[in-house]
Amino acid sequence: MLQLLIVAWLLIFGTETVVSHQESGEWSCESDSEIQVLADFRPGLITLDGRNDDWKDVDGSEFPLRPALDPDADHEYAAGQMTVKALHDGRDVYFMLEIDGNYAYDKGENKKCPSVALMFQIGDQATYHDMGGCKEGTDSCNSKSCKGFEVDIMHFSIGNAIPGRLYGGNPVDNGEGNGGDRFGHLVDIYAWNPHCRYLDGLGPSGNDSSAQNDWHGAWWHSSFTTQSGYVAEDSPYTPDGQKGTYYFEFSRPLRTMDRLQQDVQFTLGSTAKMSVAFWYPMDSKPWHGSGHYTINCDWIPLDISLGSSSGLTASTVKGSSDGTSITAIVMSMISLVVSGFIAYKLFSPKNVAFTPMENDL
Repeated sequence: MLQLLIVAWLLIFGTETVVSHQESGEWSCESDSEIQVLADFRPGLITLDGRNDDWKDVDGSEFPLRPALDPDADHEYAAGQMTVKALHDGRDVYFMLEIDGNYAYDKGENKKCPSVALMFQIGDQATYHDMGGCKEGTDSCNSKSCKGFEVDIMHFSIGNAIPGRLYGGNPVDNGEGNGGDRFGHLVDIYAWNPHCRYLDGLGPSGNDSSAQNDWHGAWWHSSFTTQSGYVAEDSPYTPDGQKGTYYFEFSRPLRTMDRLQQDVQFTLGSTAKMSVAFWYPMDSKPWHGSGHYTINCDWIPLDISLGSSSGLTASTVKGSSDGTSITAIVMSMISLVVSGFIAYKLFSPKNVAFTPMENDL
């Protein structure tokens, strides 16, 4: 029953997106070849709570936000650029998205709240344009006819998500074997084109119970004044229209248990291809599926650095070296003292008590 509801939700959401996903003319893209996102090795730095405090010293890449279907500079998101930051700890990869925007939140109405998505290339032929670029339609797209055109998508709609709380993969939905999130709508999706999108584990050829949602994430807004944590009864959390910045923070293992070609697999020292999308309810009007902004009109390289000592600061290395030297000196002195004591006990003359002869007579 649950899977039927999920499929129905996808059909409703997908139908609206298909109808509205019409480009105004012939597609053209002038992408800057120098842009990239760098994920350095920074272990033990990030607490996944939606806040940006622990990202202050992490360099990010700034991108103008332009309409996905008409990437014209004249139609840029007026409130400012998006800053994308990334890092990894050798096991998980982390992302922080920062976007200026007046506070807009309507509990239970996802399309009246900001929303974000990350998209990654899986198949070698998958293009940014047309969300994978497979030419098959809804009646014929499947894992065979669209092989090589797979993209991986994480989509977070915050209408039911409490700021600062974690959403995404959870025991209930993962137990059903799909990429859903019934609690906060931070879902794990794969696609071959805009018309053929499915939750991980679901698809036109049948469902596979081995899939799961590997993403976790949280959101925040700089206008919030409560630091101890919110609950659902605190909604809308701050007055509507407050100026500030939205923060969206996510993590996922570098490698997942996927065996269906529905998750991107990250490798240390390699480059992945990614994009970021942003929806915002302009003038308090609900956004629609294809009415989103993106950071570029083509894939952005995501460079994942090797997990080595090169990722540590010079002061950290120096401090570690000094500490090691001091420890070695102390241990040497202790060893010298112990050795001297043992030698003294072994080779010092033994004192024998004098016994007068007459005592033995």
